[in-house]
Amino acid sequence: MAGSMMGLGQAAAEPLSAPSFGGPLRPNPDPMSMDAGVFGRLHITGQLTGIGNAQTNGIPGVDPRTTDPLVDIGNAQIQVQTTGAPLTFFVQGGVYSLPSLGSAYTRATDVTDQLYGPVPVAYGKLELSPNFSVQAGLLPTLIGAESTFTFQNMNIARGLLWNQEPAISRGVQVNYSNGPVNASVSVNDGFYSGDYNWVSGLVSYAATPSSTITLVAAGNFAESGKTGAATPLAQNNSSIFNVIYTYVDGPLTLQPYLQYTTVRSNRDIGIDRSAETFGGALLARYAINENFSIAGRAEYIALSGGDCGVAADCAPTNLLYGPKSRAWSLTVTPTYQRGIFFARTELSYTRIDRVTEGYGFGSNFDKRDQVRGMFEAGVLF
Repeated sequence: MAGSMMGLGQAAAEPLSAPSFGGPLRPNPDPMSMDAGVFGRLHITGQLTGIGNAQTNGIPGVDPRTTDPLVDIGNAQIQVQTTGAPLTFFVQGGVYSLPSLGSAYTRATDVTDQLYGPVPVAYGKLELSPNFSVQAGLLPTLIGAESTFTFQNMNIARGLLWNQEPAISRGVQVNYSNGPVNASVSVNDGFYSGDYNWVSGLVSYAATPSSTITLVAAGNFAESGKTGAATPLAQNNSSIFNVIYTYVDGPLTLQPYLQYTTVRSNRDIGIDRSAETFGGALLARYAINENFSIAGRAEYIALSGGDCGVAADCAPTNLLYGPKSRAWSLTVTPTYQRGIFFARTELSYTRIDRVTEGYGFGSNFDKRDQVRGMFEAGVLF
């Protein structure tokens, strides 16, 4: 399915900015495309991948079978987008799995139904000038160093820090670029709440050809009592700050980042105690050759506050594994890709150093660690 569609006109291969790929997986460099007249060019890309998952001390999910070894859909998605015109659009649709460390594995069909639906990302974008653009719709978050879908990231499963971040929000975003500086500001609904009470901002500076520093700040400016599978109450009423450093030198990529989140108490919406998390992670990958690479991730996160003490009429605020909990993880992901075909395996270890009774791993929520093995393979057309 690679290459231009026959009978629709030839076009030179061009890189597409969406969806983003953080490596080591590479998108099809010559996707299907056609002339769209005044709308520029229309491109069709997609991912068809499968996932295998096996783990110790599984957390019961929506489907009790998810604690057992399983095979599932990783991605059955397609993207349609236009480029080369002042007004463009991007639409991503299909079924997807969103595995993350330290949480229950949920099957792709359930994830798609409960979170963002069969069209998770869709927006229009207007280029106002070579430096300014505005986009609106279902937008990928500006927050964090890891993206939403498996094929976008160094590792198959996202990490513990990702669990504190919104993945997709509905809103409006303004973008600015000028040489080494890129900036974006968005007014959105945070954790997919439907209340447009969040502001997110990002500024990145390419200090050298090999190094970039990115600052991110986001949070709600008005409280929301909405809650749901995609809208955890505490996180949706939080503020999040990132410092992300990216270093690329030939086959080596290093990406350390820090994250701080804080939640204010508000009994009117059910948050009885304030809480905060502080975490750090190092993402790394090394390309052994054109086809083989290896990626790794190490991270640590700690929760402070949120406990009720001796108060009898208080509900604790839990952002991790109970008030004052701490956790860390290690992940390694070897990857093979040839053309549009790829396969990769993953081994991870997650440890809770301090856990509140009833918030741990296992069927009785009393275990402190989890080993997870994963496999993902498919095509990126």
